Amino acid sequence: QVQLVESGGGLVQAGGSLTLSCAASGSFNSLNTMGWFRQVPGKQRELVALINQAGVSDYADAMRGRFSIARNNSKNTVNLQMNNLKPEDTAEYYCNLYEYRDSMKVEYWGRGTQVTVSA
Repeated sequence: QVQLVESGGGLVQAGGSLTLSCAASGSFNSLNTMGWFRQVPGKQRELVALINQAGVSDYADAMRGRFSIARNNSKNTVNLQMNNLKPEDTAEYYCNLYEYRDSMKVEYWGRGTQVTVSA
C-alpha cells in the first residue's frame, strides 16, 4: 500500500509564496515520477508539475517560472515552491506518484491540501 501525505497548504495573499510538501511511504518502484496536480470544483484535475527520479521536471505553462518542484529520493518526498501566487491558483492541490509495473502505469494520489490565494 502506497500512501501520499501532503502538507503546507493555506491562505496567502496574491503575490505571496507557499511551499507544499508530500511524503510517500509504502512499497513502490524506485523508478517513479512524483508531482502535483490541482483541481477546482466543477473542473478537471490539471497538471501543475512533475519530476522523475533523475530530477527531470516539467511544468504546466501557467506555472512555469513561478513554481519550482524538487524531490528527495532518499526521503521519498517532493516539494512544490509556489511564488507570485495569483487568485487563479486557488485550488485543492494533490500529490501524485506513478510507476510502471509489468508495463502498466500505476498511480497513487494523496488526499489533497487546499491553497487559497486572496486578491
